[in-house]
Amino acid sequence: MRFASGLSVALLSLVVLLAAGHAEDKKPGVEKLYILNCGEGVAGDISRWSPGVDEGKSKDFVDNCYLIKHAQGWFLWDTGIPDAVAAMPNGLAPSDPKAVTWKRPKTLAAQLAEIGVKPEDIKAMAVSHTHPDHIGNVEMFPSTMLYVQKAEYEWPGADNKPRFKPEHPATLLEGDHDVFGDGTVVILSTPGHTPGHQSLLVRLPRTGPIVLSGDAVHFKSNWDNRRVPSLNFNKDQTLASMQKLAETVSRESAQLWINHDKDQRDILKLAPEFYD
Repeated sequence: MRFASGLSVALLSLVVLLAAGHAEDKKPGVEKLYILNCGEGVAGDISRWSPGVDEGKSKDFVDNCYLIKHAQGWFLWDTGIPDAVAAMPNGLAPSDPKAVTWKRPKTLAAQLAEIGVKPEDIKAMAVSHTHPDHIGNVEMFPSTMLYVQKAEYEWPGADNKPRFKPEHPATLLEGDHDVFGDGTVVILSTPGHTPGHQSLLVRLPRTGPIVLSGDAVHFKSNWDNRRVPSLNFNKDQTLASMQKLAETVSRESAQLWINHDKDQRDILKLAPEFYD
C-alpha cells in the first residue's frame, strides 16, 4: 500500500508538471513592445495629406519604429528616417516645400543600444511600406529576414531600381501573415497608400491588442473623416484598408496607434520604457 501510494503521488506530480508546462506553452509569445523615436519633422502644407482641408497650414509630424520582444526573438517594425540625418543640423529638407522636413533627434542604433539590443540580435523585421521615412535603416540589418508584401517588393523604385538590395533576405507576402505562428504578431495587408502597404496587429499580454497603422492613415482627423491623401497609390484600396483596420480594432477591442500623429505619440511611453 505504501508503494502504491508513493507511485500515485509521483504520477500526480508528473501530471501537474506536464499541465504546468502545457499552460506555459499557451502563454502569449510577445513580452514587450518599445516605441522608438525614428524622426520628427514639420510638414509645409498639411493639405497634402488632407485634400481641401487646412490648406497652407504646417503641421508637426513624428515617425515611429516599434521593437517587439517575442519569446522566439526580436522583431522590428519600420526603420524610420536614416540615422545619418541626425548629423544634419538643419535636417533633411524635401524637394517639395509642402512635404516634411525631417530631423533625427536620436539614432535608431543608439536607441537599440540603450535597450541592450544589437542589430544582429534582430531575428525578423518588416516595413509598413517603402517610402523613405520607413526604410531609412533597413540595411543596418543586412542579414535579418524582411517581411514585405510581394506587390510592394516588386513596385519599381526611382529610375526603376529595386526598392531593396537583392541580397537582403526577404519573405514576400500576398496577404496577412502570422509572423511567429502564435497569433501575437500578425501582419495585415492594407494596400492603398502604396501597392503593398501593410499594418501590424500586436497582442500584448497586459496592455492588450494594438494595431500599428503604418501610413494606412496619417493622423486621427483623417481617420475620423476617412480622408485619403491625394498622393496615395489607390483611393478605393485606401478606404477599404481603413475599413479593415476599423473592423480589426472593433473585433479585437484594440488600440489604434497612428504612426505620424504627434498628439497621440506625445501621450505614449517611449523607449527605454515599454508596454507589456
